[in-house]
Amino acid sequence: MNVVVMGGGAAGFLAAITCAEAKTGGRVVILEKGSKVLAKVRVSGGGRCNVTHACFEPALLAQSYPRGGRALLGPFHYFQPRDIVEWFKARGVALKTEPDGRIFPTTDKSETIVNALTHAAKEAGVAVRAGIAVASVARAASSRFVITLNSGETISCDRLLLATGSGPQGYELARGLGHAIEQPVASLFTFNISDARLKDLAGISVPLAQLKIEETKLKQTGPMLITHWGLSGPAVLKLSAWGARTLHALGYRARLRVNWLGISAEEAARQIGSFKASNPKKLIVASCPFDLPRRLWERLVTAAGLEPNRAWANLSKVEAERLKDQLTGGTYDISGKSPFKEEFVTCGGVNLGEVDFKTMESKLCPGLYFAGEILDIDGVTGGFNFQSAWTTGWLAGRAMAAPLR
Repeated sequence: MNVVVMGGGAAGFLAAITCAEAKTGGRVVILEKGSKVLAKVRVSGGGRCNVTHACFEPALLAQSYPRGGRALLGPFHYFQPRDIVEWFKARGVALKTEPDGRIFPTTDKSETIVNALTHAAKEAGVAVRAGIAVASVARAASSRFVITLNSGETISCDRLLLATGSGPQGYELARGLGHAIEQPVASLFTFNISDARLKDLAGISVPLAQLKIEETKLKQTGPMLITHWGLSGPAVLKLSAWGARTLHALGYRARLRVNWLGISAEEAARQIGSFKASNPKKLIVASCPFDLPRRLWERLVTAAGLEPNRAWANLSKVEAERLKDQLTGGTYDISGKSPFKEEFVTCGGVNLGEVDFKTMESKLCPGLYFAGEILDIDGVTGGFNFQSAWTTGWLAGRAMAAPLR
């Protein structure tokens, strides 16, 4: 029995290794169109590789997937973050959990993960072929798959796994084999915002911002970062993930309401009044009642129309209201999106109703399997997208190793 895995990423490698280690005979081959395998693993987490997330309860874990969480609930009972941690540990890779729950190799180098996967593939007897362009895939009368390469070479196999990520060719191959594709659109991106209040503040962050896209139900809370092009950080990335389709429909142009403090407008007004009463002689621009970076506070004070030499004692009720509004309800125009570093994630892909999530086998085309981002699954930032790749890859690998029916 021959197995071909198209795609040399995280899902493809774990599937191929799992299948080959079962020692059921036959040959397992990975075909990767790029010159290097595991490209996304190499750049993940700023080159450190965010392997997974320390969330070990399947029902809770599934809640971190804007699309695909319900389908993954069952699979997470078979292979979840604890299992991939043990998988790497068994192969000599120590992992660590950071305060926010993200899990990295203790070396802080993605190459550690790349080396573990490539070594395990070699030990299991997986043949890895990089720089291989596929021209077509067809189902033969014998029920085998015939893969034609651009070079003219043909490869036949009994079982085929598509783990091609968000590349358009994978979607076309799946469609050609009978599957429906949910429209692919960007997920996990940052917001492009040109606003005088943010100019030259790149690098400044707040620990708990509250965000809302006006005229929608989209809202999110969490740390936020000002960048050279607008806003980023966990709150923005989660908002973009949950709102991927809505924001795409809006052409990535929307009005964002920002609460920089993470407290209610009423509480902010109360604290402003209390600080004014306790510090009447201090200059407003030089003394902040809240845990905000100084330069951001100065910018918001200016945006509220307050002069630099204004003392707290001279703050009127109208001015206090304007200041409170800038702190807890200022609006910013989103004019576009930017990918989150090199870690682009796509919402959309193979329709989940057409896949058996016990085996990752197609319900429409026996012998065809799917794993990773080619599926209409995407998670929020923090290692969740890799975990769905590990889980679906492991399930597919195990199923492909089973004897032919």
